[in-house]
Amino acid sequence: MIKNSLSRRGALAATLFGLCGLALAQTPSGPPVRIGSTLALTGPLSATAQIHRIVGEIYVEQANKRGGWLGRPVEWIVKDDQSKADLARTLYEQLVTVDKVDLLMGPYATPGILSAMGVAQRYGKVLVHHTFGVPALAKYEMSFPAWSLGADPGTTVPNTVFDALAAGPKPPKTVAVVTSKFPPIQFMSAGAREVMKKRGLTEILFLEWDFGNRDFGPIANRVKDAKPDFVWVGAIGLEGNMLLDAMKKIDYEPPQHFYLYPSPGQLVTSPEAKNALSVTIFEEHPPFTNAPGAAEFIKIYHERAKAAGLPDISVEVQAAASYTAWQILEAGVVATKSLDDKAIGAWLKANRVNTLQGNLRFDGPGQYGDDLMRIKQVQGGQWKVVWPKAFAAPGATLQAN
Repeated sequence: MIKNSLSRRGALAATLFGLCGLALAQTPSGPPVRIGSTLALTGPLSATAQIHRIVGEIYVEQANKRGGWLGRPVEWIVKDDQSKADLARTLYEQLVTVDKVDLLMGPYATPGILSAMGVAQRYGKVLVHHTFGVPALAKYEMSFPAWSLGADPGTTVPNTVFDALAAGPKPPKTVAVVTSKFPPIQFMSAGAREVMKKRGLTEILFLEWDFGNRDFGPIANRVKDAKPDFVWVGAIGLEGNMLLDAMKKIDYEPPQHFYLYPSPGQLVTSPEAKNALSVTIFEEHPPFTNAPGAAEFIKIYHERAKAAGLPDISVEVQAAASYTAWQILEAGVVATKSLDDKAIGAWLKANRVNTLQGNLRFDGPGQYGDDLMRIKQVQGGQWKVVWPKAFAAPGATLQAN
């Protein structure tokens, strides 16, 4: 059971998965608890945002089957922000002032989340968000991340990547950095360049492109000519796939390659993505699948993802972050027995929440807690964690082309 009086140092909040049996015989009644959010259902970020839409629908259905929130049915109002941060800001204003939702859920991707955060702060609303990539910008004390990359990912994420490579079969000496100017991607790639210098690696190429670029031919040619041991690709969405397609056209296969925030299904199903690396907080193998409730969620997600025609139907980092965000919000509601944003925010800052990806705390800078980022690799058409070894898929080790 979740206890209201847990201290910051004290016991952990019990997992929401354990709440399932409390309300099986109850049918939610009364006015719905209305949760408002936007997602990039169209535009360049839509391929990944579709994952978050499916997960949100699953979570709301599960919540209502176990009695809703506070005995009331849960209703999710989601609007299409078209992958535009300025539109997301307008839509969140509408959700608060016109739709008069009870609570907010963040959108997909950092610029949209930052816009939503400004609206939430203006109206004193809690904002749980699942994919915010620049923790230093999270200045609002009632914003809570479900993307557990720690408070300093510009340093910790590239260090984790290069730790994995150093333990692999071909530790690189030369690196090509090619990156989108999409804000969190650019931020993380800049951090990677500093980490490389401190590790004594040689940067032999650095290129940037504008978000929305579709011509990756010149970039592919420059990478091929540079002949790096390792290619750091600061890509979001389908940019990684477009770069790989451009490389294929010139008969170039990178020896080792990393993609920051790709559309996971599209990348893992691409033949050119063999041995591609990325970051993750959850993949569909032990020890991650040992989490309570994981098996049920994976089963339902498979069915919905297949029906939606997604290229890959496995639960991975995006789906897990989205599900975690809903768990965080529900934990606050259940623990405080209210929809009061200030009460929910105060409780989340003082307590931990047990989620699909692990036990999360929100008492660090920007409400960030522990760094739970792992390194995964495309192997046999599947994402498999390869680093750290304690979280690796059974029998999986890092491979090089």
